[in-house]
Amino acid sequence: MKKGRIIYLSYDGMTDPLGQSQVLPYLKGLSELGFSITLVSFEKPESFAKNKSLIEQISRQYAIDWNPLPYHKKPPVLSTLYDIWLLKKIVKKLHQKKSFHIVHCRGYITALVGEWMKKKWRVKFLFDMRGFFADERVDGGIWPLKHPLYKRVYQYFKRKEKDFFLHADHVISLTEAGKKIIQQFDYIPSHWKCTVIPCCADLDHFNIKNIDAESAAKFNGKYNLQRFKQKWFYLGSIGSWYMLPEMLDFFKIVLRHEPQSLMAFFTHEPSAIIYSLAEKKQIPKENIIVTSLQRNEIPSILSLFDASVFFIKPVFSKKASSPTKQGEIMAMGIPIVCNSGVGDTEEIIQTYEAGAVIHNFNSEAYEVAYHQIIHGKFNRKKSMEGACAWYSLKIGIERYASVYRELLNHEAS
Repeated sequence: MKKGRIIYLSYDGMTDPLGQSQVLPYLKGLSELGFSITLVSFEKPESFAKNKSLIEQISRQYAIDWNPLPYHKKPPVLSTLYDIWLLKKIVKKLHQKKSFHIVHCRGYITALVGEWMKKKWRVKFLFDMRGFFADERVDGGIWPLKHPLYKRVYQYFKRKEKDFFLHADHVISLTEAGKKIIQQFDYIPSHWKCTVIPCCADLDHFNIKNIDAESAAKFNGKYNLQRFKQKWFYLGSIGSWYMLPEMLDFFKIVLRHEPQSLMAFFTHEPSAIIYSLAEKKQIPKENIIVTSLQRNEIPSILSLFDASVFFIKPVFSKKASSPTKQGEIMAMGIPIVCNSGVGDTEEIIQTYEAGAVIHNFNSEAYEVAYHQIIHGKFNRKKSMEGACAWYSLKIGIERYASVYRELLNHEAS
C-alpha cells in the first residue's frame, strides 16, 4: 500500500542530464520507500527524441507515472506563460484522477502551479526552491533590468517568492547559507519550516571502486593523456554564472609551472567558445580538450585526472546554490580549486580539506591555490568522507521522505 500520492512538477526535463542526475535518483528512492510518484516535466525536443525510451524504462521500473510536456523557449515570457497553462491543464486532469496529497514543486515556475493547487484543492505545497531564481536570472545577465519587460518579470517573481515562502507548507533550500538569508527576511514567521538538502551525488555511481578500466583506457588512448604531467578538468555547463575566462587564467598559471599540462572541459556546450577564448589568452590548443561525456562514463574518465577547477560568480543569488559537481568530484577523491561566495562550498572544502578556495580572481590567488594543491593541501580520505556526510543521495532521499511524512501526517490530522 502506497504511503501518499505525490505529484512532482519540474520545469527541467528528465531527458536532460540535470533531470537524470538531480531528479530521477531522488524519485526512484522515494518510490522504493512506498510513495506514489506522478512526475510532470518539460522536455526539450532534441533530448526527448534521444532519451525518451530510457526515461520510460526507468519510470516503468520504479513505478513512476511520467507525464512529459514539450518545453517552449520562444518567444521569451510568452512561451513560459504557455508552458504554465499546459502544466495547469495536465495537473487538473491528473488531480481529478488521483487526488494528490502533496505537490512537490522544483523551482519557481512550477511553484506558481503548486500554490494554485493548494488554494484550489488544499493540496500540501512543498516549495523546492533550488536557489533565488529571479536574482539568478539577473546575475547571469539573462534578465537585464534596463529592459522594461524583464524588470517587470523580475519584480513579479520577487513578489511571488515572498508568497511561496509564506504559503508553502515546507521549503527546501540547497544550502545553509541560503536558509539563513531567508530567515532574515522580515516577513518570515517564527514557525516557518525549511529543510536543507544540497544537490546530492549518487555515491554508488561516483565511486572509485566502480571504475570501468576499459572505458578509461579507451579515453586515455584517444587523447594520448600520458604525454601530460598534470591533468586538470572542469565538469559542467559553461556560461551565465560559470567563469570561463577566469578558469583559463588559472590554467595559464598551471602552464607557467608545468608546460606539459592539460585542461579538459567536459561539457555539452559548443567547443568553439572555449577554444576561441583559449586562443585569445595564448593557451596552446594542444593543451585543451573539449568533449562531452555520458553520465555512465564520468567516474571512469575523471579517475584519469589529477585535479579539478570550477569558478562560479560570487553573486547574491549563488549563496543559495549547491554545485552538483562538488559532491561528485569529492566522492571520487579528486582535489578541487574553487572560489568563495557560493553556497556552503567554502565551508565544506575547508572542513574536509578537499582542495583550495580562492577569494580573489587574480594571479596571486591562483598561484597560492595551485601550490596548495601541488604541495599537498588535500586529504583524499577526508574529502571522500565529506562527500558522504554532505552529498549522500541516500541521506537526501531520507530527508525528502521525512518532509513527505510530516506533510502527510498534517494532511491526515
